[in-house]
Amino acid sequence: MKTEYEKMISGELYQAFKDPELVKMRENVRKIFRTFNSTADQKYLKDIFQQDLDGVFIEPPFQCDYGINIELGKNVYMNFGVTILDCAKVKIEDNCMIAPNVQIYTAAHPIDVKTRNSGLEYALPVTIGQNCWIGGASVILPGVTIGDNCVIGAGSVVTKDIPANSIAVGNPARVIRNIQND
Repeated sequence: MKTEYEKMISGELYQAFKDPELVKMRENVRKIFRTFNSTADQKYLKDIFQQDLDGVFIEPPFQCDYGINIELGKNVYMNFGVTILDCAKVKIEDNCMIAPNVQIYTAAHPIDVKTRNSGLEYALPVTIGQNCWIGGASVILPGVTIGDNCVIGAGSVVTKDIPANSIAVGNPARVIRNIQND
């Protein structure tokens, strides 16, 4: 039988708030980023993400659910106020810049009211390719993949995949032009 964590990271319905393991995991990472957010000491990031962080720099405040479900490439920069709900895998590849107040969500809730009211939820992974720039106050929804070399305009709500080498803007975000990288 799968644990609630195993269900969560595999996209199945799971109980986020009734499972002691998940509650404890969230409490533990919150203790770490409270210290990080009050000190801005980048050494705490390794404890949050549990990986080596080559060239990663994050401005506080930063919030996430678990941390261990976030994979950061080299030279990733996140500005003030980034929130990542990492109930599923969030992969941010090399050389990405994330502007202030960007929100990345993997958590989703069932449409059926009885299922939703039972406390069940599910999560879908988010991937941001290499060399991307995510504009301020953008929201990236569950299950989205943003291809390499993309620019997402400030305030955009990304509801579906964005192909590589694109500029996408709006709510919902739509591709407005292709970027030619010579």
